[in-house]
Amino acid sequence: MNDIRTTELPTDETRTNEIRRVAVVGAGKMGAGIAEVFARAGLDTVVCEKDRAALRAARGRIDRSLHRAVDRGRIDPAERESSWAHLLFADDPAALADRQLVVEAVVEDEHAKTEVLTTLDKVLVDDGAILATNTSSIPVTRLGIATGRASHVLGLHFFNPAPVMPLVELVSSLHTDRTALRRVEAFARDALGKHVIHSRDRAGFVVNALLVPYLLSAIRMAEAGHATPEDIDAGMVHGCAHPMGPLALADLIGLDTVEAIARSLYDEYKEPLYAPPPLLSRMVEAGLLGRKSGHGFHPHRTS
Repeated sequence: MNDIRTTELPTDETRTNEIRRVAVVGAGKMGAGIAEVFARAGLDTVVCEKDRAALRAARGRIDRSLHRAVDRGRIDPAERESSWAHLLFADDPAALADRQLVVEAVVEDEHAKTEVLTTLDKVLVDDGAILATNTSSIPVTRLGIATGRASHVLGLHFFNPAPVMPLVELVSSLHTDRTALRRVEAFARDALGKHVIHSRDRAGFVVNALLVPYLLSAIRMAEAGHATPEDIDAGMVHGCAHPMGPLALADLIGLDTVEAIARSLYDEYKEPLYAPPPLLSRMVEAGLLGRKSGHGFHPHRTS
């Protein structure tokens, strides 16, 4: 594992269309997964968090995930070590000055994301540097106009767990430059090996606009006592061949994240099917967030 990096500004010769210097800001479950994807692709990757304690937690998440990847035969031990060689950690955004692409992956809160993006906008020295948000529901246009480089802000939405799930959603705002969009599409497809789909800048994009109403419907069914969480999930797994039931999936995503996406969808569309059920809101208030807290609709072991 490597120490805090020192900033080295790029020369004109190093500024090419190929994205090699990347960073992730916010290294919770999603951010750590994205950083792992970058490192496993052989990219010079900086992980930035708010303080040393958060960085230690990020290292632990990445380390556990890389060991699981070895145990499950997805990578070999040499690839695990190679991935660590491409990771650097920093608690100062100034360390990201030379990055070509920075992915914001902090909590699904507009104020928090805007604060990070405006800070990064002041730090990056390359006029062609791209700011990507991993938001799952907040309009990218709204986030981009908070910076001075709205043309180089876009949505790059990974799915959990990022090292395993093959999909990314690429979202352009009303301001996003076409060249920047094509550049990130090629990067995600060719460097990361991801399947890229495009979405207009609407709350929920493609996947969550379809998925979240399904999850909310299952929560309403449990709330009404129509069936137990176990039977609801078993019905979709064994009756519809889904790999995971909707309530187990909500626990995996995080009930706080599901609620945040639902609120964003409802704010955008004003349709009742997007409104968070009272049970969901009460569980979030109670800290029953799913896997991340150890209990949601089902009990979980925390790692």
